[in-house]
Amino acid sequence: MKFGTSGLRGLSVDLVEVGARAYAGAFGRYLVELGKVRTGDAILIGNDLRDSSPEIKMICATVLERLGFRVADCGTVPTPALAFYASKLEAAGLMVTGSHIAADRNGIKFYCPNGEINKADETAIAALAADYRSQSDVPRDNTVLPLEDHAERCLRLFYKRNARLLSGGALAGLKVGVYEHSSVARDLIAMLLLRLGADVVPLGRSEIFIPVDTEALSPQTIISLEEWAGSHGLDAVVSADGDGDRPLIADEMGRPLRGDLIGLMTARFLGAKTIVTPITSNSGIEALGFFSVIRTKVGSPFVIAAMQQASAASGDPVIGFEANGGVLTASTIDLGRYRLEALPTRDCILPILAVLSQVKSQRRPLSVVARSYHLPAAAAGRLENYPVEASTALMSYLRSFENISVFLRDVGQVTSANDIDGLRVTLTERRTIHFRPSGNAPELRCYAEAATETAAWDLLNAGLARLRLWTNEFSKQQAAHEDILN
Repeated sequence: MKFGTSGLRGLSVDLVEVGARAYAGAFGRYLVELGKVRTGDAILIGNDLRDSSPEIKMICATVLERLGFRVADCGTVPTPALAFYASKLEAAGLMVTGSHIAADRNGIKFYCPNGEINKADETAIAALAADYRSQSDVPRDNTVLPLEDHAERCLRLFYKRNARLLSGGALAGLKVGVYEHSSVARDLIAMLLLRLGADVVPLGRSEIFIPVDTEALSPQTIISLEEWAGSHGLDAVVSADGDGDRPLIADEMGRPLRGDLIGLMTARFLGAKTIVTPITSNSGIEALGFFSVIRTKVGSPFVIAAMQQASAASGDPVIGFEANGGVLTASTIDLGRYRLEALPTRDCILPILAVLSQVKSQRRPLSVVARSYHLPAAAAGRLENYPVEASTALMSYLRSFENISVFLRDVGQVTSANDIDGLRVTLTERRTIHFRPSGNAPELRCYAEAATETAAWDLLNAGLARLRLWTNEFSKQQAAHEDILN
């Protein structure tokens, strides 16, 4: 178990066995030691729809109640809904979710009364968790008093925040498919679209958890999106990942929009002056000239920290978004008819409504609206079950410009490199390729940009081929080393 780009992640069995007890206990102790809460205060807790989440939630509730807190159950709600409710109550919170990762894994996202925990908080909580696990009195049963039921209040508050974003009937005339799968946001998305006048078509609902990664959709998911768009005559298909903090939006042909484009469209909709986004987002954003752009490492804690600094410095509207499309707002934004309160944690609802509103207001297909931003074509992929030691060795090897050039010799000529997070390499002919080990799973991600979609996919496949070759050579070297030792 470890903290990744957003929250704690690990195998479900490990969380059930001891992880949830240790980390929930550590979080409670940390809040008290820092004076952020007092014993007897409320702590909110919610969960996604994966099978292990209810049990892990009750384990966390047991530990927190034994530490003297009042635990309020927000039910199965999107992570941003829990975070927004917690901010209104100035309460701490935990969201039991593994987001988009496989069903045999899970995680916990932590919120202090002033918002999502940062990297320093993660380090301190992890240290306390290690100490907590060594104690003999860690409670092992899940007997917990009846929790305060805040589910309806939590969801209603988040619904109102988003329902007022557009005027009633603002999306009338649009026919939108909602890919429901097992996202905890599926019903909320449909409710909001119906309230705003859209014709909603429910699609692909599942009672079995389906891990939908908005940055790396499976081929079958893409085929389904295209089939649904064509057979139902849809203007768009929308969805979210497991805990509803990152959106999935496909155009009228079922072709998914890149998450960074979704974030960019949301920034235009909100009239943001400054954008904060990780190094993995499209390199064409700066060239548009509409915003001041700040780049960070991948992960919401880094984006939030940079957003807060930018907002304090300028006072102008500042928003953040990640390459997965999750949008964050640093301060209240005046939209004329409505003041949108800040939500400095990833959200899927705001970008979905922002994108659809532009389709309606411009009276053009979503594909045409998307192309009007003139971003370089982009493609993304990953190698799953990629050994951590192999990715660590690769990143170390590629720190040398000479080694990068040799590694990519058959792909293109290297002109520059950026190592803010992983390694982002600029090649000739305005091409970019980025290798980045995942922060929460044993996989290596690859991002590519080029002038055309075909060129971007060609570059991506060439990059993935180089990674596979490296893995094979690394495995041979490891095996030879072990033979020598033996």
